Amino acid sequence: MASNACTFQNLTLLLIICFPLANSIDFNYPAVFNFGDSNSDTGDLVAGLGETLDPPNGQTYFKKPSGRFCDGRLIVDFLMDAMDLPFLNAYLDSIGAPIFRRGCNFAAAGSTILPATASSVSPFSFGIQVAQFFRFKAKVQEIQAKTRKFDKYIPAQDYFQKALYMFDIGQNDLAGAFYSKTLDQKLYDQGARNFWIHNTGPLGCLPQNIAKFGTDQSKLDELGCVSSHNQASRLLNLQLRALSKKLQGQYPDANVTYIDIFTIKSNLIANYSRYGFEQPIMACCGNGGPPLNYDSRIACGQTKVLNGSSVTAKCCDDSTEYVNWDGIHYTEAANQYVASQILTGKYSDPPFADKMPFLLKLKF
Repeated sequence: MASNACTFQNLTLLLIICFPLANSIDFNYPAVFNFGDSNSDTGDLVAGLGETLDPPNGQTYFKKPSGRFCDGRLIVDFLMDAMDLPFLNAYLDSIGAPIFRRGCNFAAAGSTILPATASSVSPFSFGIQVAQFFRFKAKVQEIQAKTRKFDKYIPAQDYFQKALYMFDIGQNDLAGAFYSKTLDQKLYDQGARNFWIHNTGPLGCLPQNIAKFGTDQSKLDELGCVSSHNQASRLLNLQLRALSKKLQGQYPDANVTYIDIFTIKSNLIANYSRYGFEQPIMACCGNGGPPLNYDSRIACGQTKVLNGSSVTAKCCDDSTEYVNWDGIHYTEAANQYVASQILTGKYSDPPFADKMPFLLKLKF
């Protein structure tokens, strides 16, 4: 179902919010609370709707499906690892006594900023996720007022003040939300002072979009990507950059950082062999074979009867050779590369490389 919600690759808006003094970037956070969609969902949609993610999802790192739409770890996982924090447990996944001491993940694949409709893949829209967080916080405070025996499972009271709040929000309704009070004024009024805005990647390079809009070779660029989609990404990114500048001027006591994900991912696809990849566009897990190995009728790991024959969307032999996992999402290896580039600080405006004390401790 998440695949249907992602007709276009999600445009990432990552707002990293903390509550210490403004103009002071500090990555030594005691906890992280994440909100978003499939780009950072670590199991919410699967747990919340009883969905099933079939193998080979999760095979690279977790050795089984982990609730992530990927063969392994997501960008958020690598960011957590770089900060020496454990992976975030999904809020709705209650099996196995999940530990929320260092944070919680409310992101659910297919979620949007605007309220969900009857046709929405995920009912857990941004507003619902925030409401879940408020209930989570209230429940933690209620438990702490009664007993301390659950302290190792839940955040300390001061963690909510010192934590990092990350918002990874879908593109489908992003444009309208940018100029509402939801994402800037309201968060600012509540004390938010540190924002990361990630622009959108090259949407035209996703097998899903190439399969649907790139059948005419004249519509493809030199990389084999749909030119119109990438041009749309560039135009939207110009607006995102302008928004960043606007917010920087509007809130002089806040830290607003613009991250150029488009350049990071475009560089990966254009120079894939330099970074150890062999397939910049073709999906690792899918059906149909070269050049895209993508079939919208069957998701990764599924077996269906197509045209009278039983077909399985199988995985490639080595996902580390592929940039794209399932036609829509990136592989763990590609996520690792993107995270490593984010953490250099070189693709941010303003740059923050000199303010990242954990850079020398990167584990990838």
